[in-house]
Amino acid sequence: MKRVEVVAAIIKKDNKIFCAQRNLQKSMGGKWEFPGGKIEVGETLEQALIREIHEELDSTITVDSFFYTVEHDYPTFHITMHSFLCTLIEGELFLEEHNDSKWLKIEELDKLDWAEADWPIIKQLQRQKN
Repeated sequence: MKRVEVVAAIIKKDNKIFCAQRNLQKSMGGKWEFPGGKIEVGETLEQALIREIHEELDSTITVDSFFYTVEHDYPTFHITMHSFLCTLIEGELFLEEHNDSKWLKIEELDKLDWAEADWPIIKQLQRQKN
């Protein structure tokens, strides 16, 4: 089975979390996710995340701390997704690749139709809030 390693940003602002809806033309189109992407050769996880957010959202973030790693099997590939708590330091999170976005409180996150691999991150965020 193909293996993919990616990074994901949990961007917090005013007690809300940034949620991005996948482009309808991509796999899992319309599902919600924490933005991020694949790690390029020679990059650290943090460098990959900063680059991906700049490319996808035309914004600059700081990677504050590691949060949680998810291992998930989709029908055609296995994903390892490393998530990090991040802060927006420049830009307005302009959607270059995503279909839609929302800022939601942690307790509201489960109202969206998330990609399966993102659910463990949501559950962990909700556990830590309680």
